[in-house]
Amino acid sequence: MTIDDHKSHLITLGEFLKQFKLPGAVQDENIPGNDKFFAEMDEKINAAIHYNGWFTRENIIFSLQQWSEALTHQNLKLWLGEYDLSNSGGKTVGIVMAGNIPLVGFHDFLSVLVAGHKVLVKLSSNDRFLLPVIAAYLMNLDSRYENRINFTEGKLENFDAVIATGSNNTARYFEYYFKDKPSIIRKNRNSVAIITGIETKEELEKLSGDIFRYYGLGCRNVSKLYVPKDYDFDGFFKAIYSWNPIINQDKYANNYDYNKAVYLMSEFKLLDNGFLMLKEDSSFGSPIATLFYEKYNDENELKTLLKQNEDRIQCIVKNDAGKEEVSFGQTQKPQLWDYADNIDTINFLSKL
Repeated sequence: MTIDDHKSHLITLGEFLKQFKLPGAVQDENIPGNDKFFAEMDEKINAAIHYNGWFTRENIIFSLQQWSEALTHQNLKLWLGEYDLSNSGGKTVGIVMAGNIPLVGFHDFLSVLVAGHKVLVKLSSNDRFLLPVIAAYLMNLDSRYENRINFTEGKLENFDAVIATGSNNTARYFEYYFKDKPSIIRKNRNSVAIITGIETKEELEKLSGDIFRYYGLGCRNVSKLYVPKDYDFDGFFKAIYSWNPIINQDKYANNYDYNKAVYLMSEFKLLDNGFLMLKEDSSFGSPIATLFYEKYNDENELKTLLKQNEDRIQCIVKNDAGKEEVSFGQTQKPQLWDYADNIDTINFLSKL
């Protein structure tokens, strides 16, 4: 199967995913495979919503729409054009997927396929409905995918390399279990935002999506703010208020209530607007419904601090983003070439 074959199929997949919108899916009769897979995809979206309380329709549809926008001819050309994959392929690559947000391991799945390898997927129990439908859709487009895509519910066996994503604790297990195989092992990471104090309300509204999308469960979600020494949070709270309905989600509200009780009993100083707590803290990873913040005096010193901790940070978010930063509102809209942990997955796969 050539790179052009993969591109063609992924573009069609993007058109298929584009049909699933809010408030409801709208079928396009021109999309191949709809007779077999449109209703099934809609059904599995509903199944995922009922199975996992964090997977709301809005968040699942957001993920599908982002993938539909990513899988275009231009994006695939830009992504794959810089690689020589002529000698790549023929291996079996295991993927241990996380389940914190919908389709979080999909990029790894695509990367293995376009690099010419077979993929052996171990799904998270929290996100087990969507990817099998997408895989079946690709097989329907081209039967050559049938012997290149497999799922397993047991432990990974008979593989040549592995990509595994989990917590810091599970990463230690992965590193031991997969020590004899080429691997990419991903651990906990968090994203931070730098506020200068001159942002407009509209700019901070964009940042609020980076904080609240997927309830803050993704590694690309902003979990900590760096603010100027005398920063007034009043404007920030006003800008994020449109997200206040998030407190009506039971699992989020339970975390908000629990963490607030813990903080109050510990007599921590908090800023609270009824659906988000701000706590001054030097840590990077904040609990659900909490956003840590830390004050800075000099932006150059802050950049040095972040550089020293780059192995713990997924994204640095800034309104006037530089080359290695992400603009407000863009953390959950990564491009195909935005690799997790800054590890070039295609380069890794091409050298197996």
